[in-house]
Amino acid sequence: MRRVLPVAAALFLLTACGSGVGKSPSPAGGSAVAAAAQDVVSTVPKVDRVAALLPEETRKAGTLKLGGSTGTPPSAFYPDPAVKKAAGIDVDFTDAVAKVLGITIVREEAAFEAILPALGSGKYDLGAGNFGVTEARLKTIDFVTYVNDGQGFSVKKDNTTQQPVKEIGQLCGLTIGTGVGTTFETTLNAKKNICTDAGKKAYEVRAYSEAGATLTSLQQGKVDLVMSTINGLRYQESQPASGTRFLSEFRRLDVGFAFKKGSPLTPAFQAAVNQLIQDGTYQKILQKWGTTGSAITKSEISPPERP
Repeated sequence: MRRVLPVAAALFLLTACGSGVGKSPSPAGGSAVAAAAQDVVSTVPKVDRVAALLPEETRKAGTLKLGGSTGTPPSAFYPDPAVKKAAGIDVDFTDAVAKVLGITIVREEAAFEAILPALGSGKYDLGAGNFGVTEARLKTIDFVTYVNDGQGFSVKKDNTTQQPVKEIGQLCGLTIGTGVGTTFETTLNAKKNICTDAGKKAYEVRAYSEAGATLTSLQQGKVDLVMSTINGLRYQESQPASGTRFLSEFRRLDVGFAFKKGSPLTPAFQAAVNQLIQDGTYQKILQKWGTTGSAITKSEISPPERP
């Protein structure tokens, strides 16, 4: 499990794959802690026609178990580490979907890289960790999408020479920090040969499992760039203490709740997300966390990976 640092000390998100083009997003009020106190979910009503899509045994039990990873804003984090009550985009969407379905979703903290394998074993009914939809994951996992996120890069604020990264070949000779078990690590490791094939020095990938370690490695100059979520990196840039600059988007990925392949829960969750889009709750959640650029127009079940 990751060591979760106080928000002021760890302004970095190490998850699967946030926000659209433009200014750095900042939660309503400018602070993730202040945003966490805003309630946009509790009044969401149960919708019987959507709840009816749940398997009968789930309706009778009334609960589902979710494995969730927690890092820093805006995806999922602890506003008060002493209280250990998570907040963020993932948490609000989970709570809102539970309201629509008329059930309780019990969240259990889990290491990011351990959640997807645990779905197959039945330890969790679903997972949430800003999981990006990829072809590799679709072989064993079904997704219900709720935001559009992606991969991006950041550098130290005083690094004014690094050009926006649009192709992996631009990384030759550099050291890149990222998160263990993420789409970023997979992307980087899969394309290491690009540099050597071109007669250039290969780039080095350093993967970290702790939420604050990657940021620290950048601040201390141990890595040249960080590859992570667009939303997380943009939020990080908006916090002066981080000393970072958002460099560029690299590619987009859909993000969704994760389920074991063939799960009967996916139609109900898809309908619940679409209900939230229709009734306006969806937009309120994104506005709360400063991530309106990540909006989708409809939820899908296991769409193909974005090119």
